[in-house]
Amino acid sequence: MKAKFLIIGYLLLTIASCTSKVKVVEPVETPSSELCAIDSLMWRQPDSALAWLQRFVASPAADSLDAFNGHYCQLLISELLYKNDWGQSNRGELLKAVGYFDSIVDLHGANIQKRNAFLDARGHYINGVGYYERDSVVEACKEYLKALEVMEEHFEEKELVEEKAKFIALTYTHLTGLFSDMYLHEQAIFFGKLSLHYFYKYGAFPQHIAWSFDEIGLHFDILHNYDSAEYYYKEGVMVLSDTNSLSYRDIMAHLAFLSYKRGNDIKPSLHQLFSILSQSESKQEYASRCLTIGEIYYHEREFDSAWIYLNNVFDQSEIIGAKKQAAEWLVEICKAEYFMCDVSKYAEFLLPFANQEENNSGLKSQLIELHNKYEQKDLEQRHHREIMKHATQGLLALVGLLIILVIIVILYRKNKRSRKKLEVQMEVERHAHKIQQAALAGRLKRSNAALREQDKKKTRDPQISSIKGQIVVENYADEPICQHILTVCNDKNKPIKSSVPVSAYKDIALSDAQKAQLKEAATRHYSVLFKKLKQLYPELKEKDLFYCNLCLLGLDNVQIAVMTQLSYRTVWEREKRLQHIFQKEDKIAVILNEILIN
Repeated sequence: MKAKFLIIGYLLLTIASCTSKVKVVEPVETPSSELCAIDSLMWRQPDSALAWLQRFVASPAADSLDAFNGHYCQLLISELLYKNDWGQSNRGELLKAVGYFDSIVDLHGANIQKRNAFLDARGHYINGVGYYERDSVVEACKEYLKALEVMEEHFEEKELVEEKAKFIALTYTHLTGLFSDMYLHEQAIFFGKLSLHYFYKYGAFPQHIAWSFDEIGLHFDILHNYDSAEYYYKEGVMVLSDTNSLSYRDIMAHLAFLSYKRGNDIKPSLHQLFSILSQSESKQEYASRCLTIGEIYYHEREFDSAWIYLNNVFDQSEIIGAKKQAAEWLVEICKAEYFMCDVSKYAEFLLPFANQEENNSGLKSQLIELHNKYEQKDLEQRHHREIMKHATQGLLALVGLLIILVIIVILYRKNKRSRKKLEVQMEVERHAHKIQQAALAGRLKRSNAALREQDKKKTRDPQISSIKGQIVVENYADEPICQHILTVCNDKNKPIKSSVPVSAYKDIALSDAQKAQLKEAATRHYSVLFKKLKQLYPELKEKDLFYCNLCLLGLDNVQIAVMTQLSYRTVWEREKRLQHIFQKEDKIAVILNEILIN
């Protein structure tokens, strides 16, 4: 104890030098690297950080601290004194630091604002701890809530990680304990649930998470919401792997007592409680288990047994609440007609608490009001975040829709240009096809004239006879189906145009029966040609051969598309496919006639 007071006194002597030059209310851009290192270490090893801070404030560097670092130093002193279980001894300087950080929190750039905001929130939090040590419950609650408000204003949820998440969890835990001590159960449950979220977020020790589950379960227990109480107790047990820990024994004791309150057999509950009692590792833990056992005996009106355990609590417990509860039940036992005891010492102990509930009613009202305001603000912020979330999602959806529309328009215009280009190309090709067909007709006439000349000579050469059997093309166009096709394709009253959709000519398209007639006519006139094609080019399909039938009739791609009701592009691609197979770039009719002649 002497060592502690010496260290506290030593710190107090150095406080003046730590802030002797603090007069200007403007932050520096870079905090002291040594203070930052102490700050970082504090979250992991507060005892080592305190020792380091003691050496720092005793060094010459502490004398030259500017305003920002001077107050930063005071904040660290308060935090480390608390984390090492020492009372705050620099309250005056801490209050100045809190005021200073309040004044600079919104200065400079975003990153510096966030840094200052975190320090400001920590200042309010540790100031709340100081108020609570002095039993100023309402002021402590205000400071804790102010710390949360600063964090919520300057940080998004995704930024609350590591030390910041730990800080938020600790603040909610302090609020849980504060409302719990004032027997405000619903409010304690509210903040306890919030603390759990941040405990999980930064990966807290299992004991801390189990404490929150146990605390929430305890308040549901008191409110007679036994199902919820059991759920939270069991969740607390599940996070603990160490079954020998105090946290585990606390929760198991609460579960045993809950089983009794639910009307189950008293024996298993007492058996488990006696087992836990035997595992007690401290006088305080032993007294706590005695209180639970004594309460069961009290409610069962087994006053002899209840007296033993409750009196043990009254004599040994250092917790005022437990001692007070034991005294109240002991007084009731003493009042029983058949149980004689000296009630004076218990009554005397309870005397200062006679008006406590009445005195606390004003504090409770203020605390409930603070909680309600925070909860309402929290709901409004959540609602605002939801609105912003939906608005953002709606905006993103709208932007996405606009992008899709723009893409559709671009593709439509590109497709339209492509179609126009294809139509122009097809028209050019159609014109070239007509020229080629005229030239081909001349060549065929000359070929047929030569064949007629050979007929006159009655040549019996088998090869010539074979050719004669092949090149009787004039008769192919005279076939009825061919005449029909040529008539509708060359109808001047209803000309076929590449700019008009194929479906517009559906009434003149070939039926399946007409296609069969055309195939039969072509086979009859070009049987040797098609036989040769199948031998030379086995990859040719029936659709390719039917395309050849129409080409031999002298039709262009536009007319073929109309007669077969295929898209212009499909017909054009078929022509390209055949040119690739034949390995020539001429029109298919020209290629076929070359094969025929050769």
